[in-house]
Amino acid sequence: MSLSDRSTKILDELTSNPSITSTALENKYNLTRRQLGYSINKINDWLMTNNLPVIERTRQGHFIIDQSVFTKFSGEPDNTPRETAVLSEGQRVQVIIMMLISSDEELSLNHFTIELEVSKNTILSDLKQAQTYLDEYDLIIRYSRKSGYLLEGKEFQIRKLLIKVTYQLLQMQNGENRLKEIAAIKTEEIDEFNRRIVNVENKLNLKFTDEKMVTMPYILILILRRIENGSGINAFSIQYEELSSTKEYQATEEIFRKAEQIPMEERLFITLHLLTTNVYWSEFLAEDEAVPNLVPAVDNMLRLFEKSACIYLQEREQLMDKLIQHIKPAYYRIKYQLTETIDIQSSLSKEFKELHHLVKRSTGPLEDLIGKDVPENETTYITMLIGGWMTRQGDSIEKKTKAIVVCPQGVSVSRLMFNELKELFPEFVFLDSLSVRDFLNYGLDYDIVFSPTYLETDKNLFISKAFLGREEKYRLRKQVMLELHGYMPNDINVDHLIDIIKNHTVIENEKALNEDLYRYISRDEESSIRQSRENKDIDLDELITPEYITVRDSVNSWEEAIRVSAESLIENGKIDPKYVEAMIHHTGEDPYIVIGPNIAIPHAAPEEGVREVGMSLLKLDEGVHFTSDYSINLVIVIAAVDKQQHIHALMQLMKLAGSERDRKRVINASSAEEIYEIIKLYSVD
Repeated sequence: MSLSDRSTKILDELTSNPSITSTALENKYNLTRRQLGYSINKINDWLMTNNLPVIERTRQGHFIIDQSVFTKFSGEPDNTPRETAVLSEGQRVQVIIMMLISSDEELSLNHFTIELEVSKNTILSDLKQAQTYLDEYDLIIRYSRKSGYLLEGKEFQIRKLLIKVTYQLLQMQNGENRLKEIAAIKTEEIDEFNRRIVNVENKLNLKFTDEKMVTMPYILILILRRIENGSGINAFSIQYEELSSTKEYQATEEIFRKAEQIPMEERLFITLHLLTTNVYWSEFLAEDEAVPNLVPAVDNMLRLFEKSACIYLQEREQLMDKLIQHIKPAYYRIKYQLTETIDIQSSLSKEFKELHHLVKRSTGPLEDLIGKDVPENETTYITMLIGGWMTRQGDSIEKKTKAIVVCPQGVSVSRLMFNELKELFPEFVFLDSLSVRDFLNYGLDYDIVFSPTYLETDKNLFISKAFLGREEKYRLRKQVMLELHGYMPNDINVDHLIDIIKNHTVIENEKALNEDLYRYISRDEESSIRQSRENKDIDLDELITPEYITVRDSVNSWEEAIRVSAESLIENGKIDPKYVEAMIHHTGEDPYIVIGPNIAIPHAAPEEGVREVGMSLLKLDEGVHFTSDYSINLVIVIAAVDKQQHIHALMQLMKLAGSERDRKRVINASSAEEIYEIIKLYSVD
């Protein structure tokens, strides 16, 4: 990282004249308070990268500078943050691209050699590197004797490139002056567009980040010039209806106030640029209806994260506002594939890397809303926002027990084991469900491993069967807690629980609820276990009896297979017809319903039409295709009324699915009675 000329001058001034005030600095270098604040932030970023203390400002406008900063620069000019005048190859490539984007005249090799002060051979090499860079944008550098060097390709891609390269040039040493010189931009133009942008901020009731305030005038000037020179956007994929109703669309009128007639496509592009620009502050952003369902999508994402990280986020509404403030522009960046101008490298701390992993697993609601995957850099921003909020409230997953599940028995069994253990240990952060091969190369930090097989590890390893009964779950929990804590923790905070419940519903009698929760949490554990043992588990042969077994040669589709299998459950009043449609809807989203070769278990949520716990089985002589990957012969519909009653039978079914011999016996059976006899073999523990 390097400093701009302005930031370098300010740092020199501060180290040579530490008693100078903010006001004096602003006057000396003709800066606004905002520009000075931006430069101080950049200086502090640079100091931190060099392991030096940051410069602090008092309310009176004085500066507090650590002695080590003076020591670093006093009498050692080589240690100043200035770069040499010689640009790197990558920087020369950026300059060449900007010349191609912004020049009004024909460009020859001489233009490049004079600007960059290098040989023609070096420029020819740089042009090859520039073309490699442009491949990502589907753009080509073309040369002809008549027109010189030109940039060819879709104007929308050139605009994306323009935004990216402008930002990168401004990060160079003396970048602002270099960009002004290359593109022949006058200081008066920059000042004029700064005024327009401030007016836009006032119209939209928001404040753009300082970084965006620096880059936007240059970007808007360069875009406007391309429009005036006839390089307009023609074919345009941005939806007018989506953007024309936004406040940002109205704000473009202020930006184009003194310009000639601007085509609709160009107005939409500027609107999109404003929509994709990060803001520092915004009024009533959470109430903005420009992106329908954005607020519930962010809320669902946050709930998934809280569940995965075992975190209860305080002052949640404030965090929601901050997330929406970032995610609203990110929505448009992702949807319209506009390259983010700031690349975040792997600079996250160890704990934030684990948070990042959990955030990535929680972005499904956002991806469903946008219709595209959330890119890595956007996920990293979200991680930093949530991580910073957790640090502020004194919370950390570093303090929590982090677990992984390693299971060699395939995706479906591994997934089931992972979910069962998450429910058994709700206070643990479960990072991943892994194969043994993945486990050997796993990069995140963890504390304990659950696995049905022995593994070489220096962490706490707990051998656990893939399928656990109630007593086995209790014994495993007791074993793990005694190993980790030396006792069975029973320190649930009832007030905390009340806060969580208030967040989701209205409490009619808080005192009575408080007393009931205390009574439940303080109950005798052994008594509780004895009571649960008295509730007899339902075996597989009690649910799948001959009347719930159907044998067919074939069906025409996967949807028909579900309907045929569910007929007996409807006839016997176990489920409503709407449950069948819910199953068909969910199976398209859930590949984990395939629990073994040729066997699948379609199901839906209890509230979608289940009246009574039940299972039914359809056996097909000729398999039916579920997606392009699976041919299914056994379709077992599961109707669950809660998370418990059907689990014992499901575990027995999973054991049957894991036996190749008996699975094939069921597929080859010719009658319901023959299938039932095999099921009975797996209905005794």
